Amino acid sequence: MASLEQKREAFRKYLESAGAIDCLSKALIRLYQEEQKPEDACKFIRQVLCESCPTDEQVAESMSELDEARKRILELEREIRGLRLNVRRTASEENLLLEDGFEKLARDESCTALLKKYLTREVLDELKSLKTQSYKSTLLDCIQSGLQNCDSNVGVYAADPEAYLVFAALMDPLIEEYHGGFGKEAKQPELSWGEPEELENPDPEGLYVVSTRVRCARSLENFPFHPRMQEQQYEDICARVKAALEDLPEDLTGELHLLEALDESRKCELEADHFLFQQDDRFAKAAQADRFYPAGRAVFLNGAKSFIVWVNEEDHLRIISMQKGSDIAQVYKRLIAGAESIGKHITFQRDERLGFLNFCPTNIGTGMRASMHVRLPKLQADRPRLESAAAEYRLQIRGENGENSDSCSDVVNVSNKRRIGLTEFEAVKEMVDGVKALIELEKQLSEVVESEPAAEGAEPPAEE
Repeated sequence: MASLEQKREAFRKYLESAGAIDCLSKALIRLYQEEQKPEDACKFIRQVLCESCPTDEQVAESMSELDEARKRILELEREIRGLRLNVRRTASEENLLLEDGFEKLARDESCTALLKKYLTREVLDELKSLKTQSYKSTLLDCIQSGLQNCDSNVGVYAADPEAYLVFAALMDPLIEEYHGGFGKEAKQPELSWGEPEELENPDPEGLYVVSTRVRCARSLENFPFHPRMQEQQYEDICARVKAALEDLPEDLTGELHLLEALDESRKCELEADHFLFQQDDRFAKAAQADRFYPAGRAVFLNGAKSFIVWVNEEDHLRIISMQKGSDIAQVYKRLIAGAESIGKHITFQRDERLGFLNFCPTNIGTGMRASMHVRLPKLQADRPRLESAAAEYRLQIRGENGENSDSCSDVVNVSNKRRIGLTEFEAVKEMVDGVKALIELEKQLSEVVESEPAAEGAEPPAEE
């Protein structure tokens, strides 16, 4: 094994043979010959060793140029995304797609979508060549989701706020049926929150209601909806909302999470807690709700996770108040405080007749959806009776994971179906009254089951 001295000698010979000692000697001689010795001797030696190498100033300038080049690349990539997503079909291409889609709906005997019911030949011929003035949205922009998904319940989304007027021949009857009688002459009342304390807790003992949630959808003035949105517009909306959220009441303050910046672990955590909106809804995707995703998308959570704001999900804004249990008054008061605070800084889209305008015609007027997760095992087992009761009280029954989900347990999501033609307070009260009625029906069914005699020969249940 070579000694340390032997290793040193071998390394010296290597440096000598490679010319390194000669180069270093020349550099040190140059430094010695300098009459005014430089403050940075190492820098002087580097420059002598590599006279063709760039100076520190040149390196800094090159790095700055590299940063600018990277920024320009990002700008060009952004422009390319915009160009790709903004390629417009010709009028003949649109007409062909409309005709093919119309025939597809007509052939599908299982289709019960409101689009199929109200997109008659006369309505199609009347609307297929029209465009909105500000954003040039077409009929195809509004019904593309329903044409692709014949199993849609509605199948229509507004491409921009003007679509409700331009395509009224389709929109008006659809809105009237879905919202239970809001006709062409009807007018949405002015915003009225009412008195939250007047809302009765439908389950004070906590035997049926698992959780309560109230949300309102809002869209910012002077912006289109998803099919005509640009990347910069998504980001502008997010920036405006971020500024508005900085002025929330103290108990609602929290953190805004930009989806672009979320690491995978945090994203999984938010998804597991059901705070992060999903992007797997094929109906919304077919309506182009995923344009430029995740640009401008964000989720806001207050410290208690009882006040949430979704930015650029389906609507520009979903303002949400939620908590465990059935204290609807407390949940509703929190929503009002948050919505009014945000509204001080942002002007929302509102039509004199239709009220607040949003992406989906099921979600206009008040834009309010109040819901409770309710444990109804007897009714869940008797689905026709549950659906009949829901229709009577103008309720919407969904799976416990929300729209287009099935319930795999005895818990169902119960909400108000009407969102237009009544005030905000009335919309919430309609849900509360309906939940009370469902709970009473559940109790009656439980009493009937308990009072029924055991089948002859049946063994009594084992005691636990």
